[in-house]
Amino acid sequence: MDLAALESSRYLAAFLVGLLGGVHCLGMCGGIVSALGFSQKQHPKQTSAQQFSLQLSYNLGRILSYVVAGALAGGLGAATLSLANLQQAQVLLQTIAALFMIALGLYLGGFWHGIGYVEKAGIGFWKKIEPLGRRFMPVQTISQALPFGMVWGWLPCGLVYSILIWGLSAGSALEGALLMLAFGLGTLPNLLIMGALAQQVTRWTRKLWVKRAAGLVVIGFGWLMLWRVWQALAPPP
Repeated sequence: MDLAALESSRYLAAFLVGLLGGVHCLGMCGGIVSALGFSQKQHPKQTSAQQFSLQLSYNLGRILSYVVAGALAGGLGAATLSLANLQQAQVLLQTIAALFMIALGLYLGGFWHGIGYVEKAGIGFWKKIEPLGRRFMPVQTISQALPFGMVWGWLPCGLVYSILIWGLSAGSALEGALLMLAFGLGTLPNLLIMGALAQQVTRWTRKLWVKRAAGLVVIGFGWLMLWRVWQALAPPP
């Protein structure tokens, strides 16, 4: 079975899902980013470049945590594939990832909130590490912003978990890490803009048509993933 066509486009797809999922990211992390911006205003001597560097450092720390989580997911998936029938296990993991992508689109678009239950799986772990982030507040330097972002990168998030499930089928720890890196870079523009234009961006992303449009595109990605898996399974003519 050849899944090369599916694998060749997954990084671009992960990036676009992160970009389109910005509607959700602003809801989950927007308050944190806004708080960073607010704390910067308490120090008017900071230049715009210094303020931007704090926002960027926070987000790079967040993405670094995504990469670590992706490596863990990819490694776990590779171990699973090595213990099972490679083709059947890969098809199963790809199918599950596609279904989660469709569920994610329904969630982003406000059509169905079932995937929100997935976020509850990480609440216990989050309660243990969340106090670590408080040690770096108020965030005033890059040395505080980077580890602060690394902690908040583990915030329970259905969007992140959906891509991690996709990472299980990536084939290796490296591939899982790269998939999450692509996704994390896709989330970056929205949150950087949020830091500079918090009120304006929040108002725009709350519009129903914006949520619906983003959700429908992600649903389309999920159906495309399913179609490619089915195509790979189809017998040659």
